[in-house]
Amino acid sequence: MINALYLDGFLIALVLSACLHDLAARKIPNRLVLCGLFSAGVLHLVSATPLQFISVGLAGCAVGLLIFLPLYLLRGMAAGDVKLMAMVGAFTGPMLALDIALATFCAGGVMALVMVARQGRWRAFVANMWILLRPLCMRAVGMPSVREPLPAGSVGGMPYGLAIAAATCLMLSIRHG
Repeated sequence: MINALYLDGFLIALVLSACLHDLAARKIPNRLVLCGLFSAGVLHLVSATPLQFISVGLAGCAVGLLIFLPLYLLRGMAAGDVKLMAMVGAFTGPMLALDIALATFCAGGVMALVMVARQGRWRAFVANMWILLRPLCMRAVGMPSVREPLPAGSVGGMPYGLAIAAATCLMLSIRHG
């Protein structure tokens, strides 16, 4: 049990540090993620059950990576965010990594809506969403769909490290609560 507290303590410190870096420079340092991956591996290996390194650490890292990788490939997320979520999974294991990813999507959605409202870019947001969703609607009614370029540029990038840190802290507090 004490090992879980060390894992969670290290993880909270790392995601908060990543969040601060993301807010300040809009970049999550690779050194921070590598340090986190190394720390998770060492803590799992020195635990009472060293095989947790494989069943929890590596499996969680894979889940975190695979959940966010499609968004990176679609250019909806930066590589640092994907690597940070993989690191979170290495600490938490696959099931909690999945819960944290889902909570991160919710937190990121709320952050996006707040940013759009704050910048007053609702018109561009709605136009972009319509262009993205129209092919789905057309397929639903049996019509062929054609991809179209977005009429407006992105309504803004956001520091997704903040959403990952908030979701991680929330889910860990629920786990220990």
